Amino acid sequence: MRLPPFFGLSLVSASLCALLAAAPAHAAAGRQTVCTITVNSSNEKQAFERYLPQSHFDFVELVERGRPDWLESARRKGIRCDILVISGHYDGGDYAGGNEFFSEHVESREYLPVDEMERVACSDPDDGPFAHLKAVYLFGCNTLNPVALRSAPEEIARTLVQSGHSPDEAARLAREMSPRFADSSRDRMRHIFRNVPAIYGFSSVAPLGPVAATYLDRYFQSGGAQEVAAGRPGGRLLAYFPGHSLTLTRGSVDADPDAGFRRDVCRFQDERLSPAARAQFVHALLRRDMAEVRLFLDRLERYAAAVAQRDDDSPGLTSELAAIADDGTARDRFVAFMHATDDTTLSVRLIDLAQKLGWLSADERLAELGRVVSGRYAHPVLTAADVDFVCKLNASHALDHTRDGLGEADDVGHAAIRACLGDVAQRPRLLAALTSPGEADVQIAQVYLQYQPLADADEVRDVTSGIGRMSDAGAQVRALDALADHRVADREALENLARLFPLARTIDVQRAIAGVLIRADFEAIDTPQLVRTLREHRFRSRDGRDLIDVLIDRLGSPA
Repeated sequence: MRLPPFFGLSLVSASLCALLAAAPAHAAAGRQTVCTITVNSSNEKQAFERYLPQSHFDFVELVERGRPDWLESARRKGIRCDILVISGHYDGGDYAGGNEFFSEHVESREYLPVDEMERVACSDPDDGPFAHLKAVYLFGCNTLNPVALRSAPEEIARTLVQSGHSPDEAARLAREMSPRFADSSRDRMRHIFRNVPAIYGFSSVAPLGPVAATYLDRYFQSGGAQEVAAGRPGGRLLAYFPGHSLTLTRGSVDADPDAGFRRDVCRFQDERLSPAARAQFVHALLRRDMAEVRLFLDRLERYAAAVAQRDDDSPGLTSELAAIADDGTARDRFVAFMHATDDTTLSVRLIDLAQKLGWLSADERLAELGRVVSGRYAHPVLTAADVDFVCKLNASHALDHTRDGLGEADDVGHAAIRACLGDVAQRPRLLAALTSPGEADVQIAQVYLQYQPLADADEVRDVTSGIGRMSDAGAQVRALDALADHRVADREALENLARLFPLARTIDVQRAIAGVLIRADFEAIDTPQLVRTLREHRFRSRDGRDLIDVLIDRLGSPA
């Protein structure tokens, strides 16, 4: 927002003085290009535009609406940024390449994958858009979060033990390796913006755009423009974001302990490398200690997936891929680690990668996945997460044969896994569990039904009738939430729910009933009677309008 006239002469004078003070620095440095990447709020960008004079700064918005390759487009145009301002929500929860800057607006198609930033930085390190940056401003949550994602000493030590090292040796090696494989969100930004003297971002929650712009206004009014133009790191900006986690770091340099890690990361992305040379690098990486291989697993997965879809059949690449497939020593170490890990999700990822690398046939892959399922089934107590894992893994029913080697199902959790493996005899037990008094059993049944939905009207009627007999309100809500995933169209089932509404003991149960009915087939409902029931028997909400009000509006007033 622009400053209104009534802010007074003193404030305007202060702003002008700040700009005049900054002018010599601008003139000495020549014109500077401020690149903006606006995938969400434009408030921060506008604050920079208000206070950095056009006589010394050119503003270039890199996002081209409707064009997915806009960052590459900027690279091809020869755009060179002196200052970079990125505004967007940031998902930095893992290092798998899924993290990105994105918009809060569902209809927006603009986003910035960190992988793409990495590719541009690695492929054109000397003269690309990021090559001459003096300062970077990252307006997004966790952009400079320092928490290690894979390289915490404890995580590395765990991997080292599973790959054959003694606990004492693993602890020692982990302390040495951790600084060399820095992989937090902050580290990843430092690697992308190599040699940049000042990178500003947030170690946790960032303020929303309008709030951030207000803070920036105060900073610039106090002379911040001069600091921005100088291109030197300064801590003054941090003081203008009270109660927030704004922090400052610098880009990585060749003398840093993790410089080798950055170079390895770039070998996955650097477009100057030939496909054969990249395959040679991957082969060499796979020969390293499995603790290092584990740290690169996300990138190895993406590489293997890309190679599987390649249209490059050059003899050089084919020869290098064959060398990987034929490397029995690397394969044996990889498979041994795959068997040693007790993380079943990680096991599945390793199995799939091994097949893509040519180390497992299709049948061997299924056998390995069956081994993982059997190991999970052997646990004495199974949870909804275990059931979700197996049901998802067997979505294609390729592992149905695995149940032949499993023991009998003594409880709902084991019954659900057998059912996910095609044992239809377990289904009635799971449907009954949905309306049982045990919270854990209800959750397991709810997960199972996400993969094997209610099949017919009889099942829906049995479930709604069972929900009406439940005595625990919390379990009732969970059962109703599971039912809401199905578009109930059976009149008898809907009448069961309508009769339950006035008998409900809590507003949460009534809201859950409304959640089922609002997704139901209205033509099967006695609408006038249902509206009267809703109006007469509903608990009043202390939170204003709720789902019950929405349902009444959808149904309309009774005739």
